[in-house]
Amino acid sequence: MSSRDAVLQALRRAAPTVAPLPTWDGPTLRFADPVATFVETVKAVGGTSLRVPDAAAADAAVRDLETWKRARVTVSRVPGVGASSVDVDALSTPHELRDLDVAVVGGAPGVAENGAVWVAGSDLGRHRAVLFIAESLVLVVPAADIVHTLHDAYARLRLQRPGWGTFVAGPSKTADIEQSLVIGAHGPRSCLVLVVG
Repeated sequence: MSSRDAVLQALRRAAPTVAPLPTWDGPTLRFADPVATFVETVKAVGGTSLRVPDAAAADAAVRDLETWKRARVTVSRVPGVGASSVDVDALSTPHELRDLDVAVVGGAPGVAENGAVWVAGSDLGRHRAVLFIAESLVLVVPAADIVHTLHDAYARLRLQRPGWGTFVAGPSKTADIEQSLVIGAHGPRSCLVLVVG
């Protein structure tokens, strides 16, 4: 037996028994108007939000952004909202997105309690860096897909195997250095959430 096999066998013997996940049967947050709460919470986490009636209005809102008007490199992963100046799926490496000014990405569900939006990796195309490397991020969320809490959001998620996704709440921010808040340190400097419907 090789030393590798011996280590793997020892790890298997020492593995803990599988325990069931805990359940939550306590009270849950409920908001009178989860969409309005979501809009306010997005603001509280450093983002901006705008309610629009339909995709055409979302497209107009994106094209009216100053960041969009100045942008040289754009990516839109939402049909009919904005436009891509580069084909993400044709790029061989995510490094080719280093000059990405604005990314428009769809997401659902949105979470009223913390302003987060679930973005599935399958909605980003070949390079998930789109979500993190853009200077400005626009998230497009259907109003019908806004839920009260993260518990409600997780109940809706269905990850495909292999799969990837993440919750995004506002622009990138950190306060690690001297407890001074810095926006855009690790990702987008701004985040607009368009609530459609």
